[in-house]
Amino acid sequence: MSDAMHYYETATGHGLAHDPFKAIIAPRPIGWVSSCSPEGVLNLAPYSFFNAFADSPPIIGFSSLGRKDSLTNIERSGEFVWNLSTWALAQQMNQSSAPVEPKVSEFELAGLTPAASRQVKAPRVQESPVAFECKVSQIIQMQTAAGALLPNWIVLGEVVAVHIAKALIKEGVYDTAAAEPILRGGGPADYFRLGERFEMRRPQA
Repeated sequence: MSDAMHYYETATGHGLAHDPFKAIIAPRPIGWVSSCSPEGVLNLAPYSFFNAFADSPPIIGFSSLGRKDSLTNIERSGEFVWNLSTWALAQQMNQSSAPVEPKVSEFELAGLTPAASRQVKAPRVQESPVAFECKVSQIIQMQTAAGALLPNWIVLGEVVAVHIAKALIKEGVYDTAAAEPILRGGGPADYFRLGERFEMRRPQA
């Protein structure tokens, strides 16, 4: 192994000041997920392990470490809403991550407005310029390569309705940069704004 490469095996530890795993898989889009309990308590929480996994039908997903309120609500209701976290909403997004009791609504905590969805009961964040209404397709408890169960759950949801601010649609194309999404970095407090844009076409067959 070259001296230019830091090598470690995950079972024995990285030997660094901060775990580099999240910093390498970064920046990541944020799963800002709203849900509702059967009792009507609204929940809003950001998840840094989030992405899109299929496009026909569109399916998105996030991973929950531990049985958090979002997971419980989604298991019981079978639905949730993903809201785009933007530069303008960064502080509110961060505030919604506060560890509070299940009876506390993060919408109120962060000063955000719940807006009625069309296809699901869970509300979207009115201030967010993009929202996906989702119905659960799968909830999977993760496991190690050896088959040991982990306290992590993957929640996959089929997007059944989409809300997009018309100002972000330019000549029929969604303008990703104009939305100013914020992205999660690897350090304990690292976030990014969308940077330089460039074009690169796929090779033709």
